[in-house]
Amino acid sequence: MWVLLRGGHPLRILLPLRGEWMGRRGLPRNLAPGPPRRRYGKETLQALEMPVLPVTATEIRQYLRGHGIPFQDGHSCLRAPSPFAESSQLKDRTGVTTSFSLFIDKTTGRFLCMTSLAEGSWEDFQASVEGRGDGAEEGLLLSKAPEFEDSEEVRRIWNRAVPLWELPDQKEVQLADTMFGLTKVTDDTLKRFSVRYLRPARSLVFPWFSPGGSGLRGLKLLEAKCQGDGVSYEETTIPRPSAYHNLFGLPLISRRDAEVVLTSRELDSLALNQSTGLPTLTLPRGTTCLPPSLLPYLEQFRRIVFWLGDDLRSWEAAKLFARKLNPKRCFLVRPGDQQPRPLEALNRGFNLSRILRTALPAWHKSIVSFRQLREEVLGELSNVEQTAGLRWSRFPDLNRILKGHRKGELTVFTGPTGSGKTTFISEYALDLCSQGVNTLWGSFEISNVRLARVMLTQFAEGRLEDQLDKYDHWADRFEDLPLYFMTFHGQQSIRTVIDTMQHAVYVYDICHVVIDNLQFMMGHEQLSTDRIAAQDYIVGVFRKFATDNNCHVTLVIHPRKEDDDKELQTASIFGSAKASQEADNVLILQDKKLVTGPGKRYLQVSKNRFDGDVGVFPLEFNKNSLTFSIPPKNKARLKKIKDDTGPVAKKPSSGKKGATPQKSEICSGQAPTANQPDTSKRSK
Repeated sequence: MWVLLRGGHPLRILLPLRGEWMGRRGLPRNLAPGPPRRRYGKETLQALEMPVLPVTATEIRQYLRGHGIPFQDGHSCLRAPSPFAESSQLKDRTGVTTSFSLFIDKTTGRFLCMTSLAEGSWEDFQASVEGRGDGAEEGLLLSKAPEFEDSEEVRRIWNRAVPLWELPDQKEVQLADTMFGLTKVTDDTLKRFSVRYLRPARSLVFPWFSPGGSGLRGLKLLEAKCQGDGVSYEETTIPRPSAYHNLFGLPLISRRDAEVVLTSRELDSLALNQSTGLPTLTLPRGTTCLPPSLLPYLEQFRRIVFWLGDDLRSWEAAKLFARKLNPKRCFLVRPGDQQPRPLEALNRGFNLSRILRTALPAWHKSIVSFRQLREEVLGELSNVEQTAGLRWSRFPDLNRILKGHRKGELTVFTGPTGSGKTTFISEYALDLCSQGVNTLWGSFEISNVRLARVMLTQFAEGRLEDQLDKYDHWADRFEDLPLYFMTFHGQQSIRTVIDTMQHAVYVYDICHVVIDNLQFMMGHEQLSTDRIAAQDYIVGVFRKFATDNNCHVTLVIHPRKEDDDKELQTASIFGSAKASQEADNVLILQDKKLVTGPGKRYLQVSKNRFDGDVGVFPLEFNKNSLTFSIPPKNKARLKKIKDDTGPVAKKPSSGKKGATPQKSEICSGQAPTANQPDTSKRSK
């Protein structure tokens, strides 16, 4: 039956004419060897819409067995013969037959054929196997699409960039080595990874090649900038981050390699490969996300070591990514003073191979003693600020009380009707999202278009209605945020919502979910006619989701009806005490109605499980920017502050007496002086 389907009419409909392929969706075509990638399906918006019937690994196995399709069980994918590959494509460059070239994700059911480069959803695969002829109506026919719009810019930048060792001025080479910490990275290493230097932008250029090196598909530019007495780095990817799925170093991977080290920065991969000789790959978006479309390229490795960075955020990301790749084959390098990120370890003269041998397994059967927790406790004690979580940039008073935003917690947020709960919580989540926290919004009360408009106004900190010429600028920046929206509106079943959240955590590595609000899920629950019991069940489900997925959940709950002259309390939350008991944090937006003046808003933190601190702080609403964090301009108030505090001292000049020559020269772009160590002669 399998052979007949491959030669049948429906399959010929799905295959394109020679030289044709689909547009960009899912895994970019340049990550796989061979001709340009062919794709199924249409372009999708950045909104999550779960399939009607989510597929499981058991259902995939049963389906394959039922249709007589042999398969092999892998770490995160199932491997099967590809119906999309011709016989001539089933041999690699060395002549080895690769019959099991179709990879099917165990969690989502999406498939990828390594030989024909076709990919699609589980429904697409079923349609091709069963010979259904409705592919054209569902957008399954493959069509021709031009190369991505930035290809000309990629080629222009790449042609202007030059190898670092070919710079005519050795002082410029020394300056670049100092800025990027490449003093111990050899020319051979840079040449092997095809790293170049763009002189006008003072940036390193990392290419995005297909594994066979047949084409240039994108670039990542790493720019060095002066920040105080040090140097900071800024990344720019072409194409934009959402479409940049490069595994830097993939063309150098051999089919025989069984071990790989994953890093979050290209510079770390250079240092690791040079020092240890092991295959190294760099994740496209660092510690932010590991796209599931890249998992088939990691299937061949029996041992995967994560060395992502030197902070707790990198440690948490490594544990999250290991769950996708099967924790039994993953090992983690714990951050510490003696185990910094790889490039720093190389510059400090550490033995990187020895550090890799101390990597801890990501999976263990159970914790039986304090010995297995000893290093975890030490890590939290020695990194108190990082343990407290990510701090808000717009709400310093919230940092003072809550200390930060932490994964795996449940926050309950409430406030009177019409007090601005949705407006505040959107800015609260936007603040974190702007700092790289992957956020999923579930707005059941207002439409996604209206919510996005509010968040875009808050992001731009001004009314875009009056300056439409700046809309594209702010919309482009807003689009690059790791922000996603559920497509639900109105009452929804809690099971459907949780399935969507699970899908988002797996596909987009979501770290923060906002649910606005709980009451819209209670109408579908038929567990009990008692609304209080239904709410307790829903709160318990969200609590379990946050703990199991190490994902922060912010849950908006309406309060009970209270008198206008009374402040809300924790007991004012609608339902029983279970919501406040299960929550790690309880936030209340108070809107006090004054008899002689307008209402006054302030935020009350009534529960903080992290360290017990509670308190209140005022909020001032700016109608122009729809924000609570930016106080409105009031000249009278500013004048009063100056009168009370006295004249404001002038800021010292930027030049610092006694600054080290090396720091100032790096920031000014001058070459190092003669009294600095000469590293112009690069080791080979």
